[in-house]
Amino acid sequence: MNVRRLIPTAALAGSLTLGLVALSACSPSDAADDAGGGARKSGDKLAVVTSFYPMQYLAEEIGGSHVDVSTLTKPGVEPHDLELGTRQAAQLGEADYILYLKGIQPAVDEAITAAGVKNTVDAASLTTLEKHGAEVGHDHGDEHADERAGEEHAEEDHAHEGEAGTDPHIWLDPVKYAEVAKGVGASLEKADPDNAAAYRKNTTTVVERLTALDSAFEQGLADTSTKTFITTHSAFGYLAERYGLTQESIAGISPESEPSPARIKELRTIAAKDKVGTVFFETLVSDKTAKTVAADSGLKTDVLDPIEGITDKSKGADYVEVMESNLAALEKALGAK
Repeated sequence: MNVRRLIPTAALAGSLTLGLVALSACSPSDAADDAGGGARKSGDKLAVVTSFYPMQYLAEEIGGSHVDVSTLTKPGVEPHDLELGTRQAAQLGEADYILYLKGIQPAVDEAITAAGVKNTVDAASLTTLEKHGAEVGHDHGDEHADERAGEEHAEEDHAHEGEAGTDPHIWLDPVKYAEVAKGVGASLEKADPDNAAAYRKNTTTVVERLTALDSAFEQGLADTSTKTFITTHSAFGYLAERYGLTQESIAGISPESEPSPARIKELRTIAAKDKVGTVFFETLVSDKTAKTVAADSGLKTDVLDPIEGITDKSKGADYVEVMESNLAALEKALGAK
């Protein structure tokens, strides 16, 4: 395996600069202690660092017993606004292989670029990204306050979008996620050719699981009373497009942004017109906004999990199980027959 590396301090700007200057003054053993052992190799395993759960899942499932996986985003932490410290920076610098998704976590994107690890894979490059969530920020009210609010939210949303304003939530489409899985498998084979056969076999297993999941969604959502669903976070654009649904989001790409009064009024009209009965919220963000919108329109609330992290609130132990829970929630809310 590769000799342990430290991040070049001069390459990392922004919030990490001071922490990495201190790190560079340490001896190799001091740096390892500061990293907490998160990305250090165990025996002959490949030291893999992932940015957040959807990347962690693929690395663990495809890497199997040949990788030692750590993640920068701990369970329960909302990944979009993650800020990195010295410990996480050390993890990146000591990695043999990094898997991340550009456009989700700006601080992570910057730090990974600075780390300069040879085997660094951007999952966004393994499939095709598209634009979604355009309904947010298009307020139809006449009040200037609503217009300003829409502009502010559009700016917030853009900060969490991928290249050229694209939607980075590719893992919520099993077909696109399978494309990413194939790319991850191939890159692991290249990074660790001695275990290429195992990575190839594990990739096949993961892709088969995702193909079965895609079939379940296609069949479960084929015949429903409505095709429209309302959710707080505009994370389900790929899923909606894949299965012929219409996503109407309250907040947009950024899960923390607040809707304008005009948007809430618009959602009330959409709910009545399209016979929407449920407003979905997610596990890692407050459900206050969803409950307010639901109460205003006389609707129910339920969980539709964007699977940005697995916690004790998640309805499932891993990606596939949570996606199955999402399917059940959608079938119920949309009136599947």
